Parts: sequence; structure tokens; C-alpha cells
Amino acid sequence: MVKYILKRVIMAIVTIYLVATITFFTMYLVPGGPFLSEKAPSQATLDALNAKYSLDKPVIVQYKNYLLNLLKGDLGPSLKQRGRTVNDIIATGFPVSARVGGIAIIIAFFIGVPMGCIAAFHRRKWLDNTIILISSMGVAIPSFVISTVLMYIFSVKLGWLPTYGLASYKNYIMPLIALSFYPTAYITRLMRSSMLDVMGQDYMRTARAKGLRQSVIIFKHALRNAITPVVTYLGPLLAYTLTGSFAVEKIFTIPGIGREFISSTINRDYPMIMGLTVFLAALIIIMNMAVDIINKFIDPRIQLK
Repeated sequence: MVKYILKRVIMAIVTIYLVATITFFTMYLVPGGPFLSEKAPSQATLDALNAKYSLDKPVIVQYKNYLLNLLKGDLGPSLKQRGRTVNDIIATGFPVSARVGGIAIIIAFFIGVPMGCIAAFHRRKWLDNTIILISSMGVAIPSFVISTVLMYIFSVKLGWLPTYGLASYKNYIMPLIALSFYPTAYITRLMRSSMLDVMGQDYMRTARAKGLRQSVIIFKHALRNAITPVVTYLGPLLAYTLTGSFAVEKIFTIPGIGREFISSTINRDYPMIMGLTVFLAALIIIMNMAVDIINKFIDPRIQLK
């Protein structure tokens, strides 16, 4: 176990380094610059800004300084939000995104798993077909479309729910539905497929032949083995949802890091883009590593090599 964890940590560090390197040099392939706008500043102003943020130095020197600062946990200053660092912006926005995303994941898990089980136990019946239809729609329809439809119905037409911010519990309803709809649908389909596969195994037929109660067969034998693919999927899903869906946060004006990522991309705030990319990559890698270890405890047959 220790050897496996150490190996995964080394691989994680290498992966984060590659992500940081690719992102850094990609920024320099993009035409234009962070200080250019519709009203172009004078050359003297550009020179002063480039000198202030060390953008006048050779690319390789900037790359070296960026890696050294990254090792210290310093993601640099924001070029557009004057007086604020990328670390400060992430520290402010991530708890908001994590709160909304975490609730969405809980909703998706506790709805998707039972729906997948129900669909599997009613295979090819009307209930199974209905669940498959709804889950197929959830996988196919993008979150920004769901957000727009929800906003039009419940805010514009009915006037029941607010459209921006997180001032009260009503503000959470539409963003949570939009964020949880896709993962709920995916978990439902994944759970249904896994449950059908498990129900056809020999040990399930043996359990039925022994006359075990249906609840014991489902929860002790079927569910424990069938839920492994869902737990594996939760790794990248947690990282993605905890950082917030970029489109959903932008549409509902949620002050999370998803909205900051879109704003930094539009404004060409290079340190912000690189910092959020590295942060998201690190979160995904850590989540995947944690899920691999958790899977070992769920299913002892899995070998950590």
C-alpha cells in the first residue's frame, strides 16, 4: 500500500508539472496580450506594465521564475484584479464553488444510485424505460441549456426563484438542479449497467439458491460490488463539480472560481488562467488517487500495483 501511494504521489507531481508547463507556454502562443483592449495604451504604458509584472524578461526566465514560485505555492498576482493574488481569489471563490458543487454531488449520488438499482431490477419494463429516457436526456443536454430553461420557467414566467447570487436557500435551487442533472443521469446509467452485470454473476445465483433475504442479496452482495464503478467515477466528478461548472456559475452569477476562470480567459489574465488550471489539475489528480485507495477497501479483490 505504501509503495503504491508513493508511486501515485510521484506520478501526480510529474503530471502537475507537465500541466503547468504546457499551460505556461500555451499562453505565449495566443496572439495579443493581457494589457491590450479596445483603447490601446501607449507604448510607454505597455513597457511599464510589462516591467512591473516581469513580462519583459525572456520566456525561459519567466518560466523558471513561475516554477520556483509554484513550488512555494505562489500562483502570482492577477493582472486584471489589481492588488489581488491568484491565491487570494481561489481562497475566496473555491469555498463557494465547493459548497454548491458538494451539495450537487450528494444529490446526484443519492438519487442516481437508487434510480440505477430500480431500473436494473425492473429491466425492460415501463419503469426501466422511463428512467433510461430521463437519464439519456440528462447526459445529452448541456448544463447551460438546463440553466437557461430553469431560469426562463421559474424566474421569468413564474417569478418563484431568484436568478443571481446565493443570498437565500431559494438561490441554490436552480444552480443545484443544473449542476446535479448530468451527474445524476450518468450515475443512474452507470449503476444500472453495473447492477445488471453483477446480478448475472454466479455468486448472486448462489445467494438466491441459499434462500437469503432479498435485502441481504441486494445490499450485501449486489450493491457493494456494483457501486465500484460509481465510486471510481466520483473522483473526477468531485473535482469538476467542486470547482463549479463554469457556465452555471456565470449564468447564475455565483461568486465561485468557475466565474473567475471565464472572466480571466476573456480578459487574458494569464497568471489567473495558469493558476486555476494547475489548481483544477491538482484537485483531479488528488481525487483520483483517493478514489483508487477507497476502491481497495470497498472491493478487496482489487490489487494496488
